[in-house]
Amino acid sequence: MGLNGSVVSARGLRKDYGRGEACVRAVDDVGLEVAPGESVAIVGPSGCGKSTLLYLLGGLERPTSGTLYLEGEQIDGTPEARLARLRRRAVGFVFQAFHLVDELTALENVELPTLLAGASPSAARRRAMELLEQIGLADRARHLPSELSGGQRQRVAIARALANEPTVVLADEPTGNLDSASTTDVLRLFDQLHLNGQTLVIVTHDERIAATADRLISMRDGAFVDELRLTGGTARPLSAITGLEP
Repeated sequence: MGLNGSVVSARGLRKDYGRGEACVRAVDDVGLEVAPGESVAIVGPSGCGKSTLLYLLGGLERPTSGTLYLEGEQIDGTPEARLARLRRRAVGFVFQAFHLVDELTALENVELPTLLAGASPSAARRRAMELLEQIGLADRARHLPSELSGGQRQRVAIARALANEPTVVLADEPTGNLDSASTTDVLRLFDQLHLNGQTLVIVTHDERIAATADRLISMRDGAFVDELRLTGGTARPLSAITGLEP
């Protein structure tokens, strides 16, 4: 596995935007270790640097300073082409705004990462259909995103994030654009991923999704200010934490 057995390892991570008096420090000396199968929720007020940190962890942003390891490979100075290959294989991203390709069906959206990773069309389609069945949307496989509800689109986005069986899934406010019923569906899906051993790092304002994590980290002004271990390293069913029916 990675450094000290971690999937993700960050030390002294910092991200600045601008220079001189106009410099804004979005992430300030952050250290983080995420173990295999662990679920970590990062919470804090808007603008505190949560999303920037997530993009740094997944290699979508480059840190100003500090060291960052993904699966034991140091990525803070990795050439972009190599980083893109590692990111495509090891990281699944879930965004608040879904970021599905509007012109592609649900099935085509889910199979896209597998095709980009070099799988055959037939293998990519099999994997995509398997994932759509797992999230309960096989009957919507031929529908465009515009023909799906918000909750369905987010579930398709989660399936897409899982297409290449990533080491870690990074989710940025995955329930932020959803109504209560759709939020419940997505909560159940993340909880099942966690129980199945998927490593998760989730930025969220939603107390219910935060409560399902192994660790809850509070962030303010770009830095970690508090950490709470919620489950002692043992995942608990969503219903036991939130009162939702399984």
